[in-house]
Amino acid sequence: MMAHLPILPVLIPLCAAVALLLATGASIAFKRALSLLAIAALVAAAVAQLVMADDGGIRVYRLGDWPAPYGIVLMLDRLAALMVALTSLLAVPVLLAAMSGTDTRGRHFHAFLQFQLMGLNGAFLTGDLFNLFVFFEILLLASYGLLVHGGGLRRARAGIAYVVLNLSGSALFLIALGLLYGFLGTLNMVDFGVALQKVAPADQGVVAVMCVLLVSVFLLKAAVLPIGFWLPSVYSAATLPVAALFVIMTKVGVYALLRVVTIGLLAAPFTAGLLQPWLTWLALGTIAVGSAGMLAAGSLSVVIANIVIVSGGTLLLAVAEPSAASISAALYYLVQTTVVTGALFVFADHLSRQRGEAADGFGDGPRLASYTNLGLAYLVLAVAACGAPPLSGFLGKIMMMQAMQPSLHPVLVWTALVLSGFVAALVLARAASVFFWEPGAPGIEERPDVPYRPAWGATAAIVIMLIAVLTVSFAAAPVSAYARAAAEQMLARDAYVSAVIGDPARIDRELRP
Repeated sequence: MMAHLPILPVLIPLCAAVALLLATGASIAFKRALSLLAIAALVAAAVAQLVMADDGGIRVYRLGDWPAPYGIVLMLDRLAALMVALTSLLAVPVLLAAMSGTDTRGRHFHAFLQFQLMGLNGAFLTGDLFNLFVFFEILLLASYGLLVHGGGLRRARAGIAYVVLNLSGSALFLIALGLLYGFLGTLNMVDFGVALQKVAPADQGVVAVMCVLLVSVFLLKAAVLPIGFWLPSVYSAATLPVAALFVIMTKVGVYALLRVVTIGLLAAPFTAGLLQPWLTWLALGTIAVGSAGMLAAGSLSVVIANIVIVSGGTLLLAVAEPSAASISAALYYLVQTTVVTGALFVFADHLSRQRGEAADGFGDGPRLASYTNLGLAYLVLAVAACGAPPLSGFLGKIMMMQAMQPSLHPVLVWTALVLSGFVAALVLARAASVFFWEPGAPGIEERPDVPYRPAWGATAAIVIMLIAVLTVSFAAAPVSAYARAAAEQMLARDAYVSAVIGDPARIDRELRP
C-alpha cells in the first residue's frame, strides 16, 4: 500500500466522482455521506504523504512501470506533499459549509467537487508537463460546473467569461508544449531541465520564447496583471463555499511556475534569468491592482477575491528571484494565505445567510443572530488577513520582507507589502463597522424574512478554519522549518535527476527533423 501512496490522492476522488455520477438519483444524504467518506480517506492519504516526504526522499511513481521520460510519472517530494495536504484539508470545511444547503442547488455538486480535487492533486503530483495540462483541464472542467452551480444570470455571465479565458489559456498551453517537445524532445519536468542545457546556441532564442509562452499560461492561472482581471468577478459570483475551494486554484499556477523555474529554467544559463526583472514588476503591479480592488469593493466576497490577487502577486515576488530564503518564505506565506482567505469565504457564506437579501454587501442589513461569536471569528480572520501581529499574516509578511532584502527592488517590495496590508486592514475594518457596529437601518427587519437556523456543517466549517488559522500562527516554527526544507530540496536539481531519470546519457531523444 505504501508503494502506491503517491497515486491515492488522484484515485480516491476519481473513484468517488464516478460513484457519485452513477448514483445520480440517490438521496442527498447518501451523496453527502459518500463525499465525506472520500474526503476523509483523502485527508488520511495526504497526511501519510506529508509524513513520508519529510524524510527528504523523492518518490517516483511510474504508471505502467515505464521509465521516465518515456512514461507517465508522479513525483512526491516535500512540496507536492504540502500542496496535496493543504488541498485535502481545505476540502473538509468546504464540504461541510456546502452541506448547509449549497449542495442542493444542483444535481452534480459532489461529483464536481471530487473531480476538482482529483485535478488539483494530480497537478501537484505530476512530473510531466503534458499531464500537468491534462490535470489542469480536469480541474477546470470541474470548476466550470461548480461556478455555475445554483444558476442565475450573474453566474452565467461569469461562467462564460471564465470558460472563454481558460480555453484560450489551454490552447496556448498546448501550443507551447508542442513547440517545446519539437525542440527538446521531452516534456518530463526533470528531463526538461536536462534538455535545456543541451540546446544549440542557434536555437536558444527560439526556445527562450517558447519558455516565456509556457510561463504566460501559468501567469494566467495565477491571475497576474494584466491577465488577472477575471478573478474577482468569478470568485464573487460562485457560491461562497465553492469560492473557498477556488482559493487553491490560483496557487496551482504559482506552483507550476515554481516547478518549471527551479527544475527547468535555472538549469540552463540562457533561461536562468528569463523572468528577471519583468516578473518582479508584474508582481508589484498585481499587488497594486488587488489593493485598489479592495478599496473599490462593495461586498466582503469581492474584498476577499482581491486579497487572493494580492497574495498571488506576493508569491510571485519569490518566484521572480528564487533562492532558498525567498522560496521558503513564500511557501509559509502560501499556506497561511490559502487558509485565511478560504476561511474568510466560509465566514462570508455564514454571514450572508444571516443577512438575508443584504447578503455580504456593505449596505444596510439586519442585525446578526450570533453577533458575538461571529464578531470574534471575524476579528481573528481579519487580523490574519491584513498581516497584523501576532497571527500568521504578520509572520508570513515579515518572512517575505526579510527574504526579499537582497532583491533588485527591496524598497518597492517592502512598500508594496506594507501598503497592501494597510489597505486590507482599512477595508476589513470598514466591513466590520457595517456588519457588527452599525445598527440595522430603519425599515429593515431585525432578522431575514426566513429565520436563519445555523446548520452544524456551517458552524463546524468555521470552527475548523479558525483552528487552522491559529495552528499556522502558533506552529509557525515547524511549518516554516518544513517550508525551508522543501525549498532547499527543490533547488537541489541533481537529486531529482537521479531519482526520476537516472543517467541522462541513456535517453534517446526524439527531436524535430
